[in-house]
Amino acid sequence: MTERQGGPPVRRAIASGSAFEERIGYARAVVDGDRVHVSGTTGFDYASMTISDDVVEQAEQCLRNVGAALAEAGCTFADVVRVRYLLPAREDFEPCWPVLRRAFGRVRPAATMMVCGLADERMRIEIEVDARRGTVTAGPAAALRIAAVDGDAMVEEWRHVHNVIVPPAAMTPDEARERAGRNRLANAYLGDVLVGCSTVRPPGGEGRVATVIARVLPAYRGRGIGTALYEEGLAHARVLGAGAVETVVLAANADGLRFAGARGFVEKERYVLDGEPDEWVDLTLSAGPA
Repeated sequence: MTERQGGPPVRRAIASGSAFEERIGYARAVVDGDRVHVSGTTGFDYASMTISDDVVEQAEQCLRNVGAALAEAGCTFADVVRVRYLLPAREDFEPCWPVLRRAFGRVRPAATMMVCGLADERMRIEIEVDARRGTVTAGPAAALRIAAVDGDAMVEEWRHVHNVIVPPAAMTPDEARERAGRNRLANAYLGDVLVGCSTVRPPGGEGRVATVIARVLPAYRGRGIGTALYEEGLAHARVLGAGAVETVVLAANADGLRFAGARGFVEKERYVLDGEPDEWVDLTLSAGPA
């Protein structure tokens, strides 16, 4: 997979705010095409530049720091292919195993542990990872999980993705709960990280037209997540007896328009809502839902 025009740069550096990055001259992570390389990361809280004395707490903070870098690169721990653990004292490693297993137990990356000195005597563990931003698929054993929205916490997650993708139509919590009461909403997770959402409006009218909308957070696009969300939503629309399928995209969302066009949707109309400046595009699936 290669980066496409309009997607993330082929190579870019990610900073965390750590004073070490500026003083020494390195990035917390580097995205190079599909590959993500996260620098050796210690247990410092970069906001305060403080560090715990406890090695397990340091390991937990290491993983929070690594996770933040992966998220900015459009990855999660589910994408990690190699991890390296560096510790000054070998006896400190085993107490950290439960923490490390929570992050990597399902992923099973290649791993190496080394006993060596670290740059600061307060550091008791350092973690370095490599990840790959490959195409993902949904399924019982897959990293990508699509779940129907159930409960206020999931509604709030759905609302977050919706508001990021379509800020002109940003919803309040009450509006999102109302939407969940009349539409079928779903969230997509890569590992345990929220990456997208979908909406299926039930069929209505003489033509039994259903609306299927898939949304993916920008950092996670180009990995098949939108396709999985769309196909899952389309399948649900079929179950509801849809005779035709439509979608709606903010005109400024070029990625969304390209995605819809690639799946057979054709433009039906463009319009601006009363009192608002933003243009919307209604599209219809040219071949119907079958």
